[in-house]
Amino acid sequence: MQTIFFQGTPCHTYGNIPAVGTKAPAFILAGKDLNEVKLSDFEGKRVVLNIFPSLDTPVCAASVRRFNKEVTELDNTVVVCISMDLPFAMGRFCTTEGLDNVVVASAFRSPIFVEQYGMQIVDGPLAGLLARAVIVLDKDHKVIFSDLVEEITNEPDYKGAISVLK
Repeated sequence: MQTIFFQGTPCHTYGNIPAVGTKAPAFILAGKDLNEVKLSDFEGKRVVLNIFPSLDTPVCAASVRRFNKEVTELDNTVVVCISMDLPFAMGRFCTTEGLDNVVVASAFRSPIFVEQYGMQIVDGPLAGLLARAVIVLDKDHKVIFSDLVEEITNEPDYKGAISVLK
């Protein structure tokens, strides 16, 4: 369990975010067309996991836009944007915004992801949603950057995440 904050109020996560140096746990999430999005789909690629509460908030939407832009300058890298939002809403957001450099994936039916990545908020006003974090994986899917954002209303450390990929 980790402590994070929502507008200064303490909240807690179900578990712990994967640590730098560990192998990322496998996952199966729901893509925008309900197709499976699996970590194994990205074998040999570097992966940025952009995890957040909901695209219906300005900070979450901003992170997807920012990573959509950043990934165009990175070789052999994919960004997977993960929340509890329904897959259809995630797909609609990307279509409306013209974002085609990110993969959206919903954890709404993936208790294994929630358990293994320790990102679900268990108390407070956002209970049931995912905390905000960025996890960067190398081509072997080993964690090379891990940042659980302490205050949910803050944006993630884009610079730190991108720097490990350059």
